[in-house]
Amino acid sequence: MYIITNSKITEALKEIDKLKQKGEKIIVLSQDDEFNRKILESKKIDIFLINEDLENKDYSKQRNSGLNEVLAELASKNSIKIGVDLEKIIKKDKKEQAKSLARLTQNILLCKKAKTDLIIFQKNKLKNKRAIQSLLLTLGLDTEKAIQESF
Repeated sequence: MYIITNSKITEALKEIDKLKQKGEKIIVLSQDDEFNRKILESKKIDIFLINEDLENKDYSKQRNSGLNEVLAELASKNSIKIGVDLEKIIKKDKKEQAKSLARLTQNILLCKKAKTDLIIFQKNKLKNKRAIQSLLLTLGLDTEKAIQESF
C-alpha cells in the first residue's frame, strides 16, 4: 500500500504508473478539483483519500468536501473507493471537527447516490470501535459498511 501525496498531476500520474507495474495498492491524496478529476479519470488507483488538511471554503449551497457528484460518479464507474481519514477528523479542535463531520456526511450521501464504496482509512486502530461505528451510523453510513469498512 502506497500513498501518493504529490500535488502535480503529471508527476503523480508517473508515480502511479511505476507503482502499478510493481503491483502495489495505490492510494492518492486529494488536492484541488482539477487534480482530483484527472486522477479519478486515470482508472489506475485503488483508493482516493479525501485530504482533511486542505483549507476549503464552503460554497453557498454545498460544502467543499473534496468530492462532488461528478467525482463520485467517476469513482464508481472506474471502481475506485473513496477513503476518509477519521483520525485526522478526531484530532481537530471542536469547531473544525464539526465542519469536517458535516463534509463527511455530505460525502456519505454522495457515495450512496453514486453507489461508490466509502471506506474509513486508519493508520492506527482507534480505541473505541463501538463509538466510531455509532458515529458513522449517525452520519448516514449503512450499518453493514460501518461495521465492515471501518475496521
